[in-house]
Amino acid sequence: MLFRKRKNKINAPDAESAETLRYGGSIEVKNADLFYGDFQALKNISIEIPEKQITAFIGPSGCGKSTFLKCFNRMNDLVEGCKISGEFKIGEVDIYGDIDVNELRKNVGMVFQKPNPFPMSVYDNVAYGPRTFGIKKRAELDEIVERSLKQAAMWDELKDRLNKSAMGLSGGQQQRLCIARALAVEPKIILMDEPTSALDPISTGKIEELCMELKKDVTVVIVTHNMQQAVRISDKTAFFLLGDLIEYGDTEQVFTSPKQKQTENYITGRFG
Repeated sequence: MLFRKRKNKINAPDAESAETLRYGGSIEVKNADLFYGDFQALKNISIEIPEKQITAFIGPSGCGKSTFLKCFNRMNDLVEGCKISGEFKIGEVDIYGDIDVNELRKNVGMVFQKPNPFPMSVYDNVAYGPRTFGIKKRAELDEIVERSLKQAAMWDELKDRLNKSAMGLSGGQQQRLCIARALAVEPKIILMDEPTSALDPISTGKIEELCMELKKDVTVVIVTHNMQQAVRISDKTAFFLLGDLIEYGDTEQVFTSPKQKQTENYITGRFG
């Protein structure tokens, strides 16, 4: 098996490069394998994820769904002993080719299981990404902060608290702020790794409503243990088991008439 040497450029100066223009909201993966040392975590996975839809990854703990999600913005590069083969394309870009990884992560944002706001003001949290990519003018940053908080359905809640510490927000507010922070650099795709697992039902509902609104502009890929959540908000569902992609299709079809017995057993609670 051939493992591809990761190539990347750091801090490419031109944010409007041809590479940026070729990023899209679709994801195409062919024959993906991933190893942690000798352990194979993903096994020959191929999938096409459409743009401007919500795709849910479901499956029991340890099945590979979060590992697969992190391949899309190369978070697994940070894991020692991780080896990846196969083809990963975001739009037209081969993301394991000779690319600027910072540019990839600008186009493919990530929201984690636990809210992780920076210990700074609400305003500085949202402005962090744009500043990193060279935007310095206050008026421009003001516009970005307002737009991103409105996209995250938080502007009315936070417009009078922009200079207060983000650490003083509730857990649900912190998670929506992290989504606003990801949106500030105008990504094509947002990855969410169990974004509501640490939240109460009301905050969970707000995040779900936000996801439904976001798909008008961006592609959302969400890992969830909550199958009701997948049914409520996703257009497509992928079921993983022990590193294999068992079934992938329209959410309604997967949950009402699964093609694979393992899928049926999981969603009816017979295992997992």
